Amino acid sequence: MITDDFRQTPYGVRFDWGLTGAAALAETSACLVIVDVLSFTTAVSVAVHRGTRVFPYRWRDETAAGFAEDKDAALAVGRRAATAAAPWSLSPAALRAAPRVGRLVLPSPNGSAIAAAARGVPVVAACLRNAGAVAGWLAGRGWGTAAAPVAVIAAGERWPDGTPRPAVEDLLGAGAVIAALGDGGPLSPEAAAARAAAAVVVDVAAAVRDCASGRELRAAGFADDVVIATEVDACAHVPVLVDGAFTAAPGAGGGCADAR
Repeated sequence: MITDDFRQTPYGVRFDWGLTGAAALAETSACLVIVDVLSFTTAVSVAVHRGTRVFPYRWRDETAAGFAEDKDAALAVGRRAATAAAPWSLSPAALRAAPRVGRLVLPSPNGSAIAAAARGVPVVAACLRNAGAVAGWLAGRGWGTAAAPVAVIAAGERWPDGTPRPAVEDLLGAGAVIAALGDGGPLSPEAAAARAAAAVVVDVAAAVRDCASGRELRAAGFADDVVIATEVDACAHVPVLVDGAFTAAPGAGGGCADAR
């Protein structure tokens, strides 16, 4: 049984990990902020800036094609499966270079799965690229207080056996959002720890590049994805889940590195 202790009440800014943490905190929060730096929410920030509506999906399995067809959307392929005919994938670099598509289903087992499972609460996609913009948008709505709590969820990754793996890049992204929210809240001890972890990292780009997930992507030939993921506060768009798809929040936006 999940009690209010594990929901981090009565704090205004809360932090937890993965699908289970999101489910626990969403029940008593005004907004759910998902952070999956490498690479779902970074990819969403790139696509949404370019005018694409992004539908999250739990994974690219045998049901994904039918879901995409139902949504009249293109279906993103695996990073290594991208072709000239199907150039859209979880790779932010591929999305930046590909022809713009109006609607895209973007599956992943972490950030996308959390977003697809969220019910009854506004959902925002945050990353290092838009942490400041997300925090400003939340604060502008009076969220992040004891009366209207915000739950910041680090998606994390997966071990080969499928069990959750905490990922430093998501801790840093979540900490950046929490830090940008300022001294309101109050912050739960979990949120305060995430903020403190981000504050002590002098070179965020180097930390993400050299962490386990960053090394894995670079070794696989996707170093550009890591570079894009560490464009700190380069984007002012705030992707919000509306009718099942991430789209740019009204009243947020402006300059962004993906303006093409």
